[in-house]
Amino acid sequence: MKVIIIGDIVGKPGRAVLTATLKSLKDQHEAEFVIANVENAAEGAGLIPKVGDEILAAGVDVMTSGNHIFDKKEVIGYIEKQPRLLRPANYAPDAPGRGLWLGSTTSGTQVAVINIQGRIFMPPTDCPFRAADRLLTEIGNRASVIIVDVHAEATSEKQAVGRYLDGKVSAVVGTHTHVQTADEQILPGGTAYITDLGMTGPYDSVIGVESQLVISRFVRGLPIRYHTASENARLHGVVVEIDERTGHTVSIQRLQIKE
Repeated sequence: MKVIIIGDIVGKPGRAVLTATLKSLKDQHEAEFVIANVENAAEGAGLIPKVGDEILAAGVDVMTSGNHIFDKKEVIGYIEKQPRLLRPANYAPDAPGRGLWLGSTTSGTQVAVINIQGRIFMPPTDCPFRAADRLLTEIGNRASVIIVDVHAEATSEKQAVGRYLDGKVSAVVGTHTHVQTADEQILPGGTAYITDLGMTGPYDSVIGVESQLVISRFVRGLPIRYHTASENARLHGVVVEIDERTGHTVSIQRLQIKE
């Protein structure tokens, strides 16, 4: 089976390019499952119910997130009721939502999606490695296809997670930095890996924000309110082909799609 995994959706431009391109992308690659990181989908920071529903309606099956997921308080009730929206599994145990989705595709293939967050240069969380182990024990033999979104800043930490989970899951994909890396590969144990999927949003920007605002903050060193940029929207991510019998990845291909 083929799975499309989409990098951080940023604001209205990211949602627009997703809606405009996802159906044809699924048809082109004959993909039967889509995952997207949505923590920046509402005005560049956080998520609200209306935006979550819009992304699901565009054809996304499971939404992952990260450190900005609770930036908008409206998401709290939504994430408790919407099982297809995940937050990192290594958050505090009583945090709203969950870090695992387990279900099946239209063809009946059992799929699990795990969302974890790194700890280097990130807000405090529990250990992502132990959280992944715990969820893999919970999944057991209920899914052969297992996708992990590791939302983290440090390249080394993402690579360590990928190597740690090699042979235990189908794919480990990094999110958070909004810059797509060119290191897509299949690790020795059969796990697909990429350090960062990239961003689905406006590329005439600094990681999705209006460039002059970011430059001003760097140059002057003063706080400034950021706004999502609007030009040159692109969808970035990967498509992975997985042998559902073994759970191993057969191929991984980077995606860079213009609206």
